[in-house]
Amino acid sequence: MPVLRSSPPSPFGRKIKIAAKLLGLMDKITIEVADTANPDDSLRAQNPLGKIPALVLDDGSVLYDSRVITEYLDFMAGGNRLLPEGEARFPVLRLQALADGIVDASILQVYELRFKPEEYRFPDWMTYQKAKVTRGLDWLEANTPPALTSAADADAGTIALACALGYLDLRFASAWREGRPNLVAWLDSFDAAVPAFGETRLDPAPVPATVATLR
Repeated sequence: MPVLRSSPPSPFGRKIKIAAKLLGLMDKITIEVADTANPDDSLRAQNPLGKIPALVLDDGSVLYDSRVITEYLDFMAGGNRLLPEGEARFPVLRLQALADGIVDASILQVYELRFKPEEYRFPDWMTYQKAKVTRGLDWLEANTPPALTSAADADAGTIALACALGYLDLRFASAWREGRPNLVAWLDSFDAAVPAFGETRLDPAPVPATVATLR
């Protein structure tokens, strides 16, 4: 049985769990917590980058990152489920890339505060990453995907977007919601249509007073 190496707060790991649930594959995957900060964790042997998620297949080979694993799961489920074929595929891939980029820039802000003493932090770097997130969210507010009416409406792009917004709720006290009613309404529709989103939700973490808000 394939083994998914991840951790509960990971938005990228959450993407895979939601995808697996939607595709009916969750009972065919074992989830094993990985510690990216522990050099003795086998994750670094499984993925040379030491990043999650990683999917260890039955033959011992490993797939990473979340986009590759999503495509693999879609293939295992018969294809054309979360990643459509033909020209319709590219808007889905674009949305996934934008959502993942928002998460990447958000995680870099979190890590700047978590791992660097205050005297070694770079405010300009934080501002640079925050601007990526803000531009991405503003574009999504103006180009919000259609509301979901059922789980069948979900695809790799919308799953990635929901997980990105969920991560901002988790780490940044939901500051992104101010002034973005279209995006908020869209996430509410995703939450209602896809039970797996609620099933993988964590309670928001305390936010440091110095954290950059994402408005």
